[in-house]
Amino acid sequence: MAVGLDTSVVVRLLIGQPRAQMKAARRRIERAHAAGEADPVSALGAAETYKALRDNYGHPDAEGRSRLRDLAESGVVELDPPGAFAALENGKADLVDRLIQSRYRMLGAVTLTFDRRQGGLEGAVRL
Repeated sequence: MAVGLDTSVVVRLLIGQPRAQMKAARRRIERAHAAGEADPVSALGAAETYKALRDNYGHPDAEGRSRLRDLAESGVVELDPPGAFAALENGKADLVDRLIQSRYRMLGAVTLTFDRRQGGLEGAVRL
């Protein structure tokens, strides 16, 4: 059975604190891998992790994106949906805006926005 990772688990993996929780998360994920199970992190979970790293732990935006990207590239977890991975790249728009826009593109929809930076993304229209 696949295990979806909550933000609290992803944050522990990324910051390593509290250490006991990070170790518990790592052990559970290792069991999942040994059993051939997927470990998805939802785009919403990635967005919340990014905000927690920035707002609660003082990580700059670029560092939060970088840590999430490194985790997603490690093969330890899978970002869901897979197309959301592109949102972790450096960009002009906020990561959460990029995740929103990425999801709508996967659905074949155009993102309508009043936000200048998000409106500059491919597949977005600024009103």
